[in-house]
Amino acid sequence: MGHLEKVDKESVHVVENEIQASIDLIFSNLERLEILAGKEPPQKRQNAKLRVNQLKYDVQHLQAGLRNFQHRRYTREQQEREREELLAKTFTTNGTQKKILDIANMLGLSNTVMRLIEKRGSQDKVIMIVGMVITCVIMFLAVKYLT
Repeated sequence: MGHLEKVDKESVHVVENEIQASIDLIFSNLERLEILAGKEPPQKRQNAKLRVNQLKYDVQHLQAGLRNFQHRRYTREQQEREREELLAKTFTTNGTQKKILDIANMLGLSNTVMRLIEKRGSQDKVIMIVGMVITCVIMFLAVKYLT
């Protein structure tokens, strides 16, 4: 499993398939071992079956580890795809603003009226910021002199 985490993205599937094939081979050998353990003399049979069951348990843990690694890799690849999709999108307001201007022109508003509206928006923003600063100064003075 340690080798699997160090492999590059292109050959990770090949290594996963090799590990899965090895695990499948071990399972088939364990089935044969279980049959052979049943043919052991009675005094050795229980010990042999116990060892085969321990090996099965260990292989099941390896199988679970491989599935866990595959799930983490799949999740990581999906997150990378989503991240790439988000980075590929362009978030601009220029297209929206152009559409609004086109609609306004269709409604008969002139470019002068549209510029006045845009200018009013920027003026409103300045008024809001100045008002916020004045409010903060008044609150500071009230706290300082009234307490």
